[in-house]
Amino acid sequence: MNGDFIIGGIFTIHYYTSSGENLYTTQPPQRQCTGSMDFREFQFARAMEFSIHEINNRTDLLPGITLGYQIYDSCSAVQMAIKTAFQFANGLGQLLNDTYSCLKSAAATVPAIVGDSASTTSISLARMLGLFGIPQVSHYATCACLSDKSQFPTFFRTVPSDQHQAAALARMVKYFGWTWIGAVRSDTDYGNYGMAAFLKAAQEEGICVEYSEAYYRTQPRSKLERVANVIRRSTARVVVAFVNIGDMRFILEELAQKPSPPLQWIGSETWIIHPEFLRFNICAGALGFGVPRSVMPNLREFLLDISPAHAVKSLLLTEFWESVFSCSLKGRNVVSDSVRECDGSEDIRALQNPYTDTSQLRNTNLVYKATYAIAHAIHGLICNNTECDKNIQFTPWQVLDQLKSVNFTTKNSYQVNFDSNGDPVAVYDLINWQFREDGTLDFVSVGYYDSSKPRGQEFRISSVIIWMEGQTEAPVSVCSESCPPGTRKAVQKGRPVCCYDCVPCAEGEISNKTDSLDCVHCPPEFWPNTKQNSCVPKPVEFLSWDDTLAIILIMFSITGAFVAVCVASIFYIYRASPIIRANNSELSFLLLFSLTLCFLCSLTFIGRPSEWSCMLRHTAFGITFVLCISCVLGKTIVVLIAFRATLPGSNVMKWFGPPQQRLSVLSFTLIQVLICVLWLKISPPFPYKNLKHYKEKIILECGLGSAVGFWAVLGYIGFLAGLCFILAFLARRLPDNFNEAKFITFSMLIFCVVWITFIPAYVSSPGKFTVAVEIFAILASSFGLIICIFAPKCFIIMFRPEQNTKKHLMGKVPSKAL
Repeated sequence: MNGDFIIGGIFTIHYYTSSGENLYTTQPPQRQCTGSMDFREFQFARAMEFSIHEINNRTDLLPGITLGYQIYDSCSAVQMAIKTAFQFANGLGQLLNDTYSCLKSAAATVPAIVGDSASTTSISLARMLGLFGIPQVSHYATCACLSDKSQFPTFFRTVPSDQHQAAALARMVKYFGWTWIGAVRSDTDYGNYGMAAFLKAAQEEGICVEYSEAYYRTQPRSKLERVANVIRRSTARVVVAFVNIGDMRFILEELAQKPSPPLQWIGSETWIIHPEFLRFNICAGALGFGVPRSVMPNLREFLLDISPAHAVKSLLLTEFWESVFSCSLKGRNVVSDSVRECDGSEDIRALQNPYTDTSQLRNTNLVYKATYAIAHAIHGLICNNTECDKNIQFTPWQVLDQLKSVNFTTKNSYQVNFDSNGDPVAVYDLINWQFREDGTLDFVSVGYYDSSKPRGQEFRISSVIIWMEGQTEAPVSVCSESCPPGTRKAVQKGRPVCCYDCVPCAEGEISNKTDSLDCVHCPPEFWPNTKQNSCVPKPVEFLSWDDTLAIILIMFSITGAFVAVCVASIFYIYRASPIIRANNSELSFLLLFSLTLCFLCSLTFIGRPSEWSCMLRHTAFGITFVLCISCVLGKTIVVLIAFRATLPGSNVMKWFGPPQQRLSVLSFTLIQVLICVLWLKISPPFPYKNLKHYKEKIILECGLGSAVGFWAVLGYIGFLAGLCFILAFLARRLPDNFNEAKFITFSMLIFCVVWITFIPAYVSSPGKFTVAVEIFAILASSFGLIICIFAPKCFIIMFRPEQNTKKHLMGKVPSKAL
């Protein structure tokens, strides 16, 4: 169509080319488009015509100016795209209204063009047109590479860049928890650039790709079969396909021949909104982003306003008419007898194909926007308010500058503007393929993606999604199931990071969230629960009053104290008897008092350790035992001195009478008191939480403070006990019917054995048993003393009174040796 200014258009109406046979004797024939017509692309071309007709009828945009157009078919071939670029630059004849051949025209260079649909051909066009400064506004070329103004300074588009689509797809895949996916792409600039952007975004989201296959429709069939088999055999249930229309048709047809396990298809906008693919039921539940649907008033009437007389004037219209009605227009040579001649009964309104389908008008509206953007740019150059001057001369570079600043709203209320890269704001509908009631698939918008929203709010789901096989819950596609709390992920050697084993946390460690990379140690006073997903306070262990072992020890302690009191009572009642008087009753009562304290001091070791109880238990034990051993030592010395006093001329008893005995006991005891005071002053015992002995619990015990002080107390007791044992052993054969030295020897032997055994048992006993061992040693040694020293006397007093006489005690009955 001619006009004051001619706008170029290029669309992928066919997908194959043929150059014919080259005989090398004549000029090679022109390359021709072959194959079936893409009715959807033909609708795009007609939408450009519609837009220009609408602009020409407006009074507020380019008033008095008529726009024309030149529309070409790129055939999805780079060679044809470059040829078309030169035709635009040279001002050659148009295809839609003339012939396929290049005819010299008086038309000048076009100021701008609309197209192409494919990224690969658009890249070739942009490189060539950029040399002439001719702006290009594409409605469907989405390759992110075209945003590079250093390479493509004259390129604009009304469709969002794949950079946004790739980010949106990755965000969506992550949203549904798919971490193990397959990837298929066209082996073209569109597929390679788009998939590269998606894989980069997916990697940032922690998504792993099991396979990434590339295919182009001209590659051998073996390549197609291999791609299909990889898809069928994979473990990933989600497939992201960044594939253009021609390649996707071959892939789906191959997969349909031998159905694969159910797959959740995630499609790029090129094919996910193409109505032709709705015939593939294997893609039911497919999900992807497409440009928003729109409404274009009067477009349907324009598309259907074709008659045989109109169609015969254009080769493309003729091909369309003959293709959809399977007839030959009058005046055309019939190729075969099987093809009937069109008789005028054909009704274009009864057709149902992508050309006549105006229910979505997604990319069709982008053609409308692109055409209007060029018209507004020209308006800005030649118009002043409501008047335009068609005689004003301008260059394509000036149109380019105007395009950078266009900002308007179309007649059907859509905003048009470009950013610094020549891209629009990225807004997508989330498209879901759902079955209608009649069993056919349809596009249903279930959400959106808007790049202008704040981060984190770009992606929203607004309706129910129907997944593959009619499921209402999102399918699972993971290489490994999520690791529950209490475990951590361990990557499988040689596999992607999404393939891992769930390893239980080590002892003392937890993980409190799903898919933890590492387990963390609990604080020192905490320990993992049984599921190892939280830290709980460690149980505190000590010898408590209600512990069974403590109760048993308390019973023995009280029993021992009671026995000591009973013995003291017997001794007091029979204090005038010879056996009592003969065994130094004063030291005996003091010894019984100290033994009572020894039994009772064991009670200080029971209960929750505190600062005062820790100091009390060790000092009370040390002082009472020294008092006890001092009394025994005094009795032993008395026995030795008493027998020496019977020798003629001996006056030794006057040097160790009762005052000296009391002084010796006091002196020995004061030394222990001094040791304890120094211990408490320098480094006293203190409550201590032992975290090292057991990992899973805390032992609350009394720290020694100064180990030297503790072992000094025990060492002094041991020294007195050893001295007492030696003296008693020396006095064991002294003549007497009741030689007390024998019993002291036995008691000291038991005492020493108990406390020598106590040392390794004390060191090796765990937890509360350390305290129990110490209490046992106190009770055992105390019982040994009271039994060995006082039991024989009590037995004679209570059951052998005839032996409780001075005559019997002073008799010459020899004693048996130990």
